[in-house]
Amino acid sequence: MSEDRTSGGGTGDGPVTAELPLYAERVLDVADLIPPGRVMTYGDVAEWLGDGGPRQVGRAMALYGSAVPWWRVVRADGTLLPGHELRALGHYREEGTPLRAAPREAEGHVPRLDMKRARWDGTTGGQGDEAHS
Repeated sequence: MSEDRTSGGGTGDGPVTAELPLYAERVLDVADLIPPGRVMTYGDVAEWLGDGGPRQVGRAMALYGSAVPWWRVVRADGTLLPGHELRALGHYREEGTPLRAAPREAEGHVPRLDMKRARWDGTTGGQGDEAHS
């Protein structure tokens, strides 16, 4: 995927016309490969790319991620993106992404991702099967 993308923020804020930095384009390409119902952590994406780290991936997703399924790039602990929990939860439920019930003492009782079952390794079970070696 190397088409030009424009976006205004990681969660669908207003559009901004700008050419993407190469690293951001690469991050968005990986996010596009993650199959529905599966997730990769920010660190997984950086490792898959062999470049940068979780913070760099997070920054690219925050600035440009609305052009891709942003809810599939997540925190390693499975907590939902702060401020966007309900939007992400709707996507997870629609896609059948494995979730874990929230503890009763958790604020808002928002579930977490079941990382053992939802995490995608970048090589099996999706449209990216042949894309990475």
